[in-house]
Amino acid sequence: MEDREFVQIRALSPAVGASRRTVGGLILLVLCAGSAAAKCQDAPSPGVDWSGCSKARLVLTGEDLTGTIFQRSLLTLSDFASSKMAGANLSETEVSRTRFEGADLSRADFTKALGWRANFGQATLIGTVFVSSDMSRSNFAQAKAAGANFNKAELNRSDFSGADLTGANLAKAELARVLFQSARVTGVDFSYSNLSRARLIGLDLQGANFTGTYMFLAQIGGSDLSRAVGLTQAQVDIACGTAQTKLPGGLAQPKSWPCKEEED
Repeated sequence: MEDREFVQIRALSPAVGASRRTVGGLILLVLCAGSAAAKCQDAPSPGVDWSGCSKARLVLTGEDLTGTIFQRSLLTLSDFASSKMAGANLSETEVSRTRFEGADLSRADFTKALGWRANFGQATLIGTVFVSSDMSRSNFAQAKAAGANFNKAELNRSDFSGADLTGANLAKAELARVLFQSARVTGVDFSYSNLSRARLIGLDLQGANFTGTYMFLAQIGGSDLSRAVGLTQAQVDIACGTAQTKLPGGLAQPKSWPCKEEED
């Protein structure tokens, strides 16, 4: 009899262990959720971790948020104007209609971020990464973006007027109808990007790389492309220049220049 009871107890023990493991797992989940919620309530400060937090409509102008982690957060309609955000991680973060005007975002990471109509006007974007981000219709006017990386970024209809893009990487980027008036674009890598109907009027494009760039109706009137690289006659033939446009040796201005004005 005692042997039978012993066997029965042993047979039940795995079920009891599984139950305890389940309870333990649930407790761990609750603790993790509580920890994440507490993290999102942390006060703004340099290096704070707000990854995965919903922080829409924040107003943090002129704050020191150096190195802050916003990865996969929701920051739509927020205001970070004039804030210090150097080295901040905003990868995969939504920043649509968010204001970064005049902010220091040097070396910040916006990889795969979504930011329709975001405002980066006069911001410092030196060495900032926007790889594979979608910043369509955003404002980058007068931004300091030398060496910034916009590789494979969606920037259609954005405004880079007066911006410093010296040595920036815009390879494979979508740049249709982008405004580059008065921008500094020497040494910019436009290779394999889409510059259709973009406005690059009156620019010094020394050292700019146009290898494989799609230039359908790109406005290059009065621009100096004499020292650009990778430019072919086929690209020039579908672009829109003027008699004042300077081309590399061996390329000729097509008879179709100047193009007829198009409605936007």
